[in-house]
Amino acid sequence: MVATLAAATLVLAACGSDDESSDEPAESDDAAEEPSDETSDEPADDGDEPAGDESSGDEPADAMEPATIDYFTFSAAPDHLEDLDAIIAAFNEEYPDITIEVQTASYDDYFTSLQTQVAGGAAPDTFELNYENFVTYARSGALLDLGPYLGDGGIDAARYYPLALEGFTDGGTQYGLPATFSDVVLIYNKTMFDEAGLDYPTADWTWDDEMAAAQALTDADAGVYGSYQPVSFFEFYKALGQAGGSFFDADGNATFNSPEGVAAAEWLTGKPGTVMPTLADIGGTPDFDTNLFQSGKLAMWHNGIWQFNGLNESGVDYDIVVEPGQAQKANAVFMNGAVASAGTDHPEAAAAWIAFLTGSPTTVDVRLASSWELPAVDDEAAFATYLEITPPENRQAVFDALDDIALPPVIERQAEMQDIVGQALERIVLDGADPQEVLDEAAAEVDAIAG
Repeated sequence: MVATLAAATLVLAACGSDDESSDEPAESDDAAEEPSDETSDEPADDGDEPAGDESSGDEPADAMEPATIDYFTFSAAPDHLEDLDAIIAAFNEEYPDITIEVQTASYDDYFTSLQTQVAGGAAPDTFELNYENFVTYARSGALLDLGPYLGDGGIDAARYYPLALEGFTDGGTQYGLPATFSDVVLIYNKTMFDEAGLDYPTADWTWDDEMAAAQALTDADAGVYGSYQPVSFFEFYKALGQAGGSFFDADGNATFNSPEGVAAAEWLTGKPGTVMPTLADIGGTPDFDTNLFQSGKLAMWHNGIWQFNGLNESGVDYDIVVEPGQAQKANAVFMNGAVASAGTDHPEAAAAWIAFLTGSPTTVDVRLASSWELPAVDDEAAFATYLEITPPENRQAVFDALDDIALPPVIERQAEMQDIVGQALERIVLDGADPQEVLDEAAAEVDAIAG
């Protein structure tokens, strides 16, 4: 069945005010494989008792038994390993007997590796999950129930926005803690607009405005392009929202083959080979779009706030604006959480680590200073400092985007659904298939696996 999107208003609560706020992780066309159903539903019992102090604060905690805890992450490498080391160092001041051993993988490889480890009974003690794949792992029995560690058990639930916390529950059980959220904006090269004598994008732009500017800024013979937007599941569900459509109806039936869905598909698939490189040109080249933008050959880039650090280091003159809509605005928000394995030998230490990783003042300071996504904590003063960091000058757009949120649709067989939609879009681009026919077929396939 389609998962309940109780977190649909999560980021509104977590960022809609001036306190603040997609990931994710950087966007990827890849998603999680389903973990094995053979994983135990029960946490390992090694005699550990819940922690006695709040593990997300800076006060020294009661002594714990020595333990080594694995942490597997996709968002830290390669740009934020030093930031993660700083968080671990602060954690070890509070918990000197707990050693954290970090494992990393790129987002493209992460879930394949994680699924293999979980299925083989060798899951990391703690690991990162994004919102889209959380339900799959929670319902497989792979995750530790954090209920005993909330409140008097050591985790200060009030540290997090309530709906952010709810986003990592399933069936009333708290299986994860919200770590970060981020959103997607339109990043644009100010120099290219200036040289072309064009006005910068504004928050009231539509698709038509973007396309007109993109066409004026494209010189394919010179390898210069006006816009870049991946042809992917993640961009499709958002464009669908911008067109005024919905992915599922209230009964969980696929509705993305509506006229609005066709418009969204045509918007995305009409860009390759016109105002952006062809899919063949892009191929499997890592960071193709990043390199294109940083080299001054891309005018507008649909991407996330996690790109700010790299852009600032590159020296490109850029700013941001809320993405154009069409019938309405709809902006992608991505959420990551930290979870513990149901099979960990050290549940108490694992719970203490993920609480510190997600909610400690050190973590908040480190994430905000490095633009390593945004922590899901209730800390208005900390987020006020985030707005003061430039570039981009219009950093407020990060929060303005949260007025109109489009969270990804989620089902238990998430990876299959994303593949169905992604492959349908590729058929339109590569084979010239009719968008309506392709989406009709895809909707039927999604209904078959979501029922």
